[in-house]
Amino acid sequence: MSPRGVPVPDVRQRLFDAAERVLGAAGPDGLTSRAVTTEAGCAKGLLYNHFADLDEFVAELVLDRLRGTAERAEALPGLAGRGTVAGNLTEAACSLLDAHAPAVAGLAMTRAGVSARIRAAMAAGAPGFGTVEVAVVGYLDAEKRLGRVRADLDADSVALAVVGTAHHLLMTSWAGSPDPRDALRRLVVALVGGPG
Repeated sequence: MSPRGVPVPDVRQRLFDAAERVLGAAGPDGLTSRAVTTEAGCAKGLLYNHFADLDEFVAELVLDRLRGTAERAEALPGLAGRGTVAGNLTEAACSLLDAHAPAVAGLAMTRAGVSARIRAAMAAGAPGFGTVEVAVVGYLDAEKRLGRVRADLDADSVALAVVGTAHHLLMTSWAGSPDPRDALRRLVVALVGGPG
């Protein structure tokens, strides 16, 4: 445990990582500020030094994870011409379903204050599913120029289908349910063809 008054390096990330571990072990009902700070090995009040309340903390956790996913997706157009189209697209889409993503999304849905904060941040331009969709369109357009997908492929519709399905799977997955990435892989192959 960090002693009082000693700075904790990268405290936000440390608390976010701890929250994901708590969610994985205890589910949304187990996520409390005390559980998070205990898991992070820091003082109980540290969370409130950086966030107004637990809802703000959870909203920032969700937005941080969406930002990371969006940043990974923005690299997708740079993969044009490498690997397989279905494989590249599947990997990008499945990143939306990483590790504790369903538990984090479920937590956001169960807390009205969190949902409102996330919507406000998205309206103000925070990266999220829309950013991923734009990256998928850019990637598919680049692959069309290289002749690796059909020239008449509707990149906008494919991007909407892939990101929308990932969002649906994210919101309807729970511990013990089948791995949602398998359904996403099948969808990508059905839309663009080729090996996933």
